[in-house]
Amino acid sequence: MIGYLKARKIPLNIAKQYLKEVTFNQRGKTLFALGLENHLGGWELRNKFQKTTSSPKSYTWLKRDKTRLIITEGMFDLLSLTTMSPILVYESDIMVLNSIAFLKDIQNLLQNYDSVLLYLDNDNAGRTAVLSLRNQFNQIIDCSSEYKGFKDLNEKLLSWN
Repeated sequence: MIGYLKARKIPLNIAKQYLKEVTFNQRGKTLFALGLENHLGGWELRNKFQKTTSSPKSYTWLKRDKTRLIITEGMFDLLSLTTMSPILVYESDIMVLNSIAFLKDIQNLLQNYDSVLLYLDNDNAGRTAVLSLRNQFNQIIDCSSEYKGFKDLNEKLLSWN
């Protein structure tokens, strides 16, 4: 798992703040993955060979009683942002969607924040989600210009020397 984190340029001390090493069985084999627990107790699971989940699938909400919320699409976006801008992350509540489809489930929570920073993928689904949220809420800030030319935050982090 350490090698996988290094390949994604995520420092071990940052990964340990959010992830656990999860052992699971699949087709009679014992496998290991990095796991991010969601708010319902399910897990997003990643290793060098696969990207999977355990039920129930949902978003991850890291509440720190802040007035600013950061929303990312996936766990490696959160880890990458923490690597690149740790103070911003530590001074914010965090929502990892784990799937863009969970945007509909969190919209009622956004009104509780003074500002909502979106770090969604630079693809059609991400851009559509940003437009939809900006039309509904005044405090939405699209941060995708910070990784313009890259699909997501981890792709930008991987480009750093």
